[in-house]
Amino acid sequence: MLTKLNLKLETLQKLKELTGTNRYEFLGFTLDNEKSTITDNLPHLVRNISQWVTQILTTLLHHYSLANPTKQTRTLVKYKDIPGGYAYEEAFTKRAIEPIAEIFGEKPKKLVEAANLLGGTELVLGDASIEIPALKGIPLTYILWGKEDFPASANILYDASASNYLPTEDLAVLGELSTLRLIEASKNLSLIP
Repeated sequence: MLTKLNLKLETLQKLKELTGTNRYEFLGFTLDNEKSTITDNLPHLVRNISQWVTQILTTLLHHYSLANPTKQTRTLVKYKDIPGGYAYEEAFTKRAIEPIAEIFGEKPKKLVEAANLLGGTELVLGDASIEIPALKGIPLTYILWGKEDFPASANILYDASASNYLPTEDLAVLGELSTLRLIEASKNLSLIP
């Protein structure tokens, strides 16, 4: 389904420069920089993008258009270690990390399958791990330890350069949105023949 975003022409032009394309794919969405529309590409999804997600995407993309692109450091950090991240860490854990452990804890490989639908790649950390290209220049690394003798647990790591692209609070929202998309992708897995 096609959804209109309330993005100014200047913002769309900056997004095109940042992403290098008029049609930018991320987290299972396609952003059309010429029409200011977004399409949900998850297979078998038969609903419109919610108003909440539309507002989140509009805000994130506007702030992302103001990015100061830099090379990734390849140093992974926890959200709390991003400048100012400590203050929002508890909410971030509840909204972005705990749902990963709850949904994928009994079947860690489902996390990898869901990530594949979002352009993610498998890593070799924990019982299952992935890197999701949440936005260009902002990969998120998810690590999951499955439920065995102990409850399942997870973590999300950012490249240390992430704060050059988005403010700290927006990085938390991006993590929450990425988690939501992984969960939606996992629901789609059962619908694929």
